[in-house]
Amino acid sequence: MPKLFKMKAVAKELQVILEYAYKLVNSGLLPSLKLPTSKVREEALTEFKAKYEGYDLSNLEEIKAIELGSIGVEDDD
Repeated sequence: MPKLFKMKAVAKELQVILEYAYKLVNSGLLPSLKLPTSKVREEALTEFKAKYEGYDLSNLEEIKAIELGSIGVEDDD
């Protein structure tokens, strides 16, 4: 049986806030199931990460490829 992630786990896996994880689902970018709350299959999450690697998803209405040299240095702490 495939593993299902609750939305809090999805947010943690993607290292985003819970609200943003719901935005990904509500926009249709990240497929989910409603059982009775939203859950995401592990396979769907893996496919999402692979599909959008190298893309800027900060504005879900204007997704674009990340340009080389446009990535700033951030503190990972």
